[in-house]
Amino acid sequence: MLATFLIGLREGLEAALVVGILVAYITRIGRREVLPRMWGGVGLAIALSLAIGAILTFGAYSLTFEAQEIIGGTLSLIAVAMVTWMIFWMQKTARTLKASLEGGIDRALAQGSLWALVAIGFVSVAREGIETTLLLWSMVQSFGDAPAALLGALLGLLAAVVLGWLLARGMLRLDLRRFFMWTGAFLIIVAAGVLAYAVMDLQEGGALPGPFGPLAPIDEATGAVMVGLAGVPFGWAFDVTGQIPPGSALAVVLQATVGFMPRMSWLQVIAWALYVAIVGSFFIRGVRAGRRPAPAASASAGASAPAPADLRTSATPEPHDSLHQGAA
Repeated sequence: MLATFLIGLREGLEAALVVGILVAYITRIGRREVLPRMWGGVGLAIALSLAIGAILTFGAYSLTFEAQEIIGGTLSLIAVAMVTWMIFWMQKTARTLKASLEGGIDRALAQGSLWALVAIGFVSVAREGIETTLLLWSMVQSFGDAPAALLGALLGLLAAVVLGWLLARGMLRLDLRRFFMWTGAFLIIVAAGVLAYAVMDLQEGGALPGPFGPLAPIDEATGAVMVGLAGVPFGWAFDVTGQIPPGSALAVVLQATVGFMPRMSWLQVIAWALYVAIVGSFFIRGVRAGRRPAPAASASAGASAPAPADLRTSATPEPHDSLHQGAA
């Protein structure tokens, strides 16, 4: 529940901030009559996310085990790619998010197009919705405890809606830069675990060589797949199922937080380590770049606007301005 709660909270708050910016700007320019169009796009995005979840959940029953594993592994890889892209997208565009969204509203209103506003609402939420659906589906498959995982995600989404509403009303101060920095780091670890599970699925489905295929190194004395250095590259990297049973609480917590499984193949370990090392290094570099002071030449320009690197919200007499500053 903890892992899926944090995912629901992070992704839901991203969507809530975007929708809040759109609603606040439309209200501020006195065009509340177009709000139903924007909310229609948001509703379509939510419906699409739920439909994708239903298809993934119920559509795999008629497939063979190998096909299920290959499809599951492929979708998990897509989820990892989307999560990675969204982490860096938020890190890069958070400073200009408000201006970009308001510019899209201005263009849609200038064109007078009904579908343009629907599309803005749809695209603003569909990215987070589809990403969340794929990521949660992958985690449910790996955990095997759908009720608890889905309950955690639902609680996270509800908490995100409440936080988004409080931010929009100026009733809550939250350092969003710090929030997205820490949750982004957590999502990197979670995505690494999903990647490792995707590799396992693809190995079980025969799409990748591993302990389940003909290339697995076998101990001639016992007939078991080799473990440790003797198992390189297609055997087991380690096997501690005797000390940490796969269904135990400790195993579940470790898998949900750091992607650890009591028994992992060498390809899983290598994929996990490479993802954390490569993506983590770029993420840390982006965090450090965001903390650098602005050049002196832009000081005069920055004096007339909130500091772009600071995502901290602030309460003002106007109820929606805190949300603008929070995502600016």
